Order: sequence, then structure tokens, then C-alpha cells
Amino acid sequence: MQDIIDQFRSALHTIWNRRWIALAVAWGVCVLGWMAVAFIPNSYESRARIFVELEDVLGEELQIANGGEEAITRVRQTLTSTTNLEKIIRSTRLGDKVQTDLEMQNAVADLSDNIRVSLQQQNLFEITATIGRSGFSDAENAKLAQEVVQRMIDLFREQNIADNRGDVAQTMIFLEQALEERKAELEAIEERRLAFEAANPEAVAGAGASALRLQTMRSEMRNVDADIAAAQSSLAAINGQIAGTPRTIVTPGAGGGPQGALVQAESQLASMRARGLTDSHPDVVAQLRQIDALRQQANAAPSSSGASINPAYSSLVSIRAERQANVQALQARKVALQSDITALIASQASEPAVAAEARRISRDYEVQKEKYDELLQSRERMRVRGDYETNRNSFQFDVIDPPILPQTPAAPNRPLLLVGVLMAGLAIGAGVAFVLGLLKSSFTTAERLESALDLPVIGTVSRSMTEANKLHEKLRLKQFFAGTGALAALCLLLLVVELVQVGSVA
Repeated sequence: MQDIIDQFRSALHTIWNRRWIALAVAWGVCVLGWMAVAFIPNSYESRARIFVELEDVLGEELQIANGGEEAITRVRQTLTSTTNLEKIIRSTRLGDKVQTDLEMQNAVADLSDNIRVSLQQQNLFEITATIGRSGFSDAENAKLAQEVVQRMIDLFREQNIADNRGDVAQTMIFLEQALEERKAELEAIEERRLAFEAANPEAVAGAGASALRLQTMRSEMRNVDADIAAAQSSLAAINGQIAGTPRTIVTPGAGGGPQGALVQAESQLASMRARGLTDSHPDVVAQLRQIDALRQQANAAPSSSGASINPAYSSLVSIRAERQANVQALQARKVALQSDITALIASQASEPAVAAEARRISRDYEVQKEKYDELLQSRERMRVRGDYETNRNSFQFDVIDPPILPQTPAAPNRPLLLVGVLMAGLAIGAGVAFVLGLLKSSFTTAERLESALDLPVIGTVSRSMTEANKLHEKLRLKQFFAGTGALAALCLLLLVVELVQVGSVA
């Protein structure tokens, strides 16, 4: 520890012996440093804060709400791109002296270092621009910083609108092309399906539908067989009644023959209608037929005949004719059903490939139809989104803190630089004095001499000074302190000047 103290005392002694050299060097370094600080241009910083609204009720309802965070991230990342910075340079005074591509690249690189787009919160942005050009005055630099931030806000708005509308337009073009292709494919499949259905009407519905149809036809066949059996039974019964009914009857004392039977039949028809039977009732229909037959007989028969046609017999004949026609219709229906069943069975047994082709065509049609419908829905959604974004941005934002004209420079920190230059000057001066002392082969203390020679030092001789020398030494000491004080005073004066000027833009 004592050795360190001795070395420190020796260093101070060396510097003190060469204090004028140290002071001169300090003055030179400080003057040059303060001149350099004076030539550093002031940089002015302008900033703005933007609040972005990510939630949108209408956008959420349309399922196009956000875009929000992704669009914000994309815009923020591209906002400081080379293209955008070139736009800012050309639209402000930064591009006044830019003529060549190299100058533009240098201007873009310099502006990129002085612009920051930072995310303070999830939806709060801060845009900062620092401008300090040596060719401009302080007022021009301050105004330029404000213009750069304002231009950044304009680009933020333009890119948000342009990018989203451009995306919508490109997507609409793609969807229209895809729809045209799907429409052509769908029309081709529809034509193929129609041709196949025309050529194979039985196989269009598929194997399951054919089996169901066959089952339905067989059930209908059983019903027809039952109806035929019932109709034949009714026909046999009416034939038995006709066999036991006389064809004619003799009515004494009254007009007989066809005329009498006609009168009786008309009386029976009137009685039926009186009971509420309509003309479509089977009994009324049969009675009408009987009346027509009796009228023809009455017109052809002689009026003097004493016998008349039995009306019951005529009615039974009409009923038998009707029931015979019913049996024949049921038998014809049975024949037609049997033919259809046979054809359907033959189609299922002989052409399984037709059913497979029908299923394949139906499957292809459903797939193409589903894709076409999806594209239609996508196009409508994109059209609504385009209308929405034409009238509104994909997200809304407000400029909370607009860019203001800065009144004080943001850089450099001149007071700190001035004090730093003073400290550096004193340190350099002391360092130079110390180095010069080391270059001379002298010893400042007896301890250093003893340590260097490794020999005991018997004693030292003190310097003797006359009164004149002491007065001169005191004068020189005052001059040294005056020089040092003048250096500190000059630094203080520069600090005062800087503090006075810092309150306003030149």
C-alpha cells in the first residue's frame, strides 16, 4: 500500500514540475474540442403517437374484422422500407440536393437510422424522427422533423387502405377466374348426366332406388291380384242373379212393353236422385244406361205389345257390363305391372356397370356443385368486404399526439460535451506532462532512487531559494492558477451561453 502511495506522489510531483506543459496542452485540447462541439449541428426530434382500434362490430359480423393485428404488423414492418423512405425524401427538403442513385442510397440509409416506429402497447404506436442536417438552420431542421413524422402518418394511412383494397381486387379477379372454370366443368358434367339419364332412365336413381321401386311394384301387383279376385267374384255373383231373373214381365190392365219399362226406370232414377245420389254414383250410372237402352227398345218395339221388359233384369245386365269392364281394366294393369317388373329385373341383372356409371356421374356432379357453391359464397363475402373497406379502413386509428414543431434540440447534449472536453483536456495535459517526466532520467524521491539502484541512500540535498526566487515562484504559481481558472471560466461561459440559447429554435 505504501508503495502505491509513493508512486502516486511521484506521479503528482512529475506532473507538477511540468504543470505549464500540462496547462498548455489542456488549453489546446479544450479549445479544439469546444470548437468541434460548436460545429456539431443541432438535431431536433418530433414524435407522434397513434392509437389503432382493432375491434369493429361490423367487421366481426362480416367475419373480416381483423385483418387488424396482421395488417398492423405488416404495415409497421414495411413503413420504414426503402421505397417508403424514398417517398419521404422526395416529398420533403431532404431530397433537394439528391441527384444520383448513390446520393439517394446514402440519404435513405441516413434517414433509416433516424426514424423509429415502436409499439408501446398492443394498439399504441409511436413514430419518432430525428433530423439534424448541417446544411439547414435549426428552424429548418425542426420543421423538417415534423414534416417527416407527418409524412409517416400519411403513409401509414395510405398503405392500410391501398394494401387491403389491392388484396380484395386481386382476390376478386382470382375468384372470378376460378368460378368461370368451375362453371364450365359443372355444365359439362350436367350435359353428360342428362345424356346418360336419357339413355338409361331406369338406372339413373341407382341400385337402392331400383330395389325400392321393384318392391313397390310387387306390392302393387299383389294389390291388383286381390282387386281382380274381388272383381271376378262380384261378376260371378251378378251372373247368378241374371240367370234367375226373367227377361220380360206381363202387366195386365196397364201399358206394358218397352214403354212401360222405360216409365218404371225413369221413376226409379227419380227416386234415387231424391235420396241424394249424384250422377257419378254407380247405381245412378247403371240406371242411366238402362234408361238409354229401354228408350232405344221402346222406339223400335210395336206399341200394342202386352209384355214389357223386366227392369230388374235390365239393371242387372248394366251392372254386369260395368263389372266386366272393371275386371278387364285390372287384368290390363296386371299385365303392364308384370312387364315393368320383368324389365326392371332384367336391367338390374344384365347392366351393373350402368348403375356404377350413374353413381360416378352423380358423385362428380355433387363434388363440382359443392366447390362451385363455395366459390360463390367466397366471392359474395369478398364483394361485401370490398364494399366495406371502400367506405372504411380495415382498422380505424386516431392520432393521439400529432407531430409538433420541436422547440429545443434533442441532440447533442452540449453541456455534457463541454464539461467532457474540459475533463479530457485536463487529463490529456496531465498525461503529457507525466510521459515527458518519464522520458527524463531523474528521480523525484529518494525512495525511487534507492529502489532503482538497489543501494542505500544516505541523504538528500534540499533546494535552497533566495527571496527573489520565492517571489518569482509565487508569481508563477498565481499565473498558473489564473490560467487554470481562465480555462474553467471559459467552460462555464460556454455553458451559460448554451443554456441561454437552448430555449428557442434559431
